[in-house]
Amino acid sequence: MKRLFLSLTLGVIVVAVVLVVRTLAFTSRQGAAEAGTPLVLDAEAASARLAGALRLETVAASEGQPANDAAFQALKAYLREHFPRVHAALKCEPVGAHSLLYTWPGTDASLRPVLLLGHLDVVPVAAGGDSGWVHPPFSGVVADGYVWGRGALDDKGSVLGQLEAVEALLAAGERPRRTVLFAFGADEEVGGLEGAVAIATLLKERGVRLESVLDEGGVIMSGTVPGVSAPVALVGTSEKGFVSVELKVKGEGGHSSMPPPSTAVGVLARAVSKLESTPMPARLAGGSRELFERVGPEMGFGMKLLFANLWLTEPLVVKQLSARPTTNAAVRTTTAVTVFEGGVKDNVLPSGARAVVNFRILPGDSVEGVLAHVRETVDDARVEVGTLAFQSEPSPVSPTDSDSWRHLERSVRQVFPQVVVSPYLNVAATDSRHFVGLSDHVYRFFPAHLQREDLARIHGQDERISVAGYLDAVRFYAAYLRNTAR
Repeated sequence: MKRLFLSLTLGVIVVAVVLVVRTLAFTSRQGAAEAGTPLVLDAEAASARLAGALRLETVAASEGQPANDAAFQALKAYLREHFPRVHAALKCEPVGAHSLLYTWPGTDASLRPVLLLGHLDVVPVAAGGDSGWVHPPFSGVVADGYVWGRGALDDKGSVLGQLEAVEALLAAGERPRRTVLFAFGADEEVGGLEGAVAIATLLKERGVRLESVLDEGGVIMSGTVPGVSAPVALVGTSEKGFVSVELKVKGEGGHSSMPPPSTAVGVLARAVSKLESTPMPARLAGGSRELFERVGPEMGFGMKLLFANLWLTEPLVVKQLSARPTTNAAVRTTTAVTVFEGGVKDNVLPSGARAVVNFRILPGDSVEGVLAHVRETVDDARVEVGTLAFQSEPSPVSPTDSDSWRHLERSVRQVFPQVVVSPYLNVAATDSRHFVGLSDHVYRFFPAHLQREDLARIHGQDERISVAGYLDAVRFYAAYLRNTAR
């Protein structure tokens, strides 16, 4: 017994030493902050140009509603008018009805091009839904230090910011060594089939292989990561896939006074309940794992010990992350019942019932894996399992040990020297997923420093971006172009 006790004590000491040694070796991986080349900007003119673009109601076609063609045509004319150097020096190709592909030729044709993405379309505002806005959603107002309007954050702020950066670089006489492409789709909010997909297909047909891709995605947030006092620039290195599974059950119908043991609604309800109570397994991998590996060294000793030793603490970390919807989405393929239909009258047995369950797929899982999970979990031959038309596999995880990542990180810290730059998993869909076959380095980041309450403005009420924040976004894009295309 004494020998066993001594062995256990020695084991505990060894583990404790390993934990401490690994924690002490868990040092910052942030690149050095350095000053970038100054960029001459006119704050009033730049914010006014963004505001003007926000006044154009560029809503894409969806669910039987046509696109606002006049608004898209007006936006293209607006861009030509307000970015004259861009349209004189870059080739601008229309793709489909409303999307645009710009090419800024580099001086060295042997280098692979870099691609920056953005989208011209915005989500609509429901009828009567603009009554609570401080400024009407398509008024494009500059007031109180902000540019207000639908699209300020998603995603005209990105599109106009990129064009502002190129206009300023051209004015300074700069030209890239590496060719730069800018792809602005016009239907990202409804899947990107006529925009990003068409542009990606065009580039593939031309034999283009891209050095890197930068799209919208993560932002700079304060107070998002517990234990990290500095703002964190969240750069999406991958994004989740998407599939909506349709469940159908057929019933006999008839009068409710003589019901069977289970109606179609009852059978379907049990199937849905099983899926909600049996989520797909959680794991800490890809961008979600790298997030803690990058920000962990910036924490105090206790939290640092936790993330420096994931070989031991991972089950605890995953359990904690799984407990909240916002963090649960980062560690598992999520299950969301979004539609449930069945029955037409309170005294009539339903002749059928239907439900739709939306899954956002974690990298490493797949559409087929989701379907296998659904069939195994439901385990009822009466429930027919299918999928809705739109679906996408999760993207590969882009590396963070590459020159492409280092150029991006350097650009962030040149403009935002106080931030911690970290990979993360993008839980929403972007146009970038259509370009993963053209580059191994696909990143998702919009250089805006937001507060937590600002997240609700994206697709929500009072969408806006601060004038100072918008100018910083322009500076970031200029720094990024200088670093990646030099």
